[in-house]
Amino acid sequence: MLKKDMSPEAERILTERFGKDNVMALATVESGVPSVRYVNAYYENGAFYTITYALSNKMRQIEENPAIAIAGEWFTAHGNGVNLGWFGKAENQAIAGKLRTAFAEWIDNGHNNFDDQSTVILRIELTDGLLLSHGKRYEI
Repeated sequence: MLKKDMSPEAERILTERFGKDNVMALATVESGVPSVRYVNAYYENGAFYTITYALSNKMRQIEENPAIAIAGEWFTAHGNGVNLGWFGKAENQAIAGKLRTAFAEWIDNGHNNFDDQSTVILRIELTDGLLLSHGKRYEI
């Protein structure tokens, strides 16, 4: 899934900086009006992943319009939101395990109900962006 035009250096920096639990700003649009909220996100191979509730406003908005924006430490990008479905389904085992590790500090604090099939994984597939690191600029 890694973007073909992303430089290996940009991928290395994204993985180093965001390949763990990060708080990111995620923006969606509904009827031309933007909404932004913070989410815990994990980066891997050209995409960010987060755990969310399928019936949330963000997921409803992404279902209507998958175009999103995401921003973090010296990084901003556009992408497409994809609902991977229930956290516990077989197809999600690999990424769910990585999210359990990345979010270990809080994942089992009672906020998430992993028996509820509305607890889903959102994949944010990057389409373009800008990464700044040590005075260098990387196009994503």
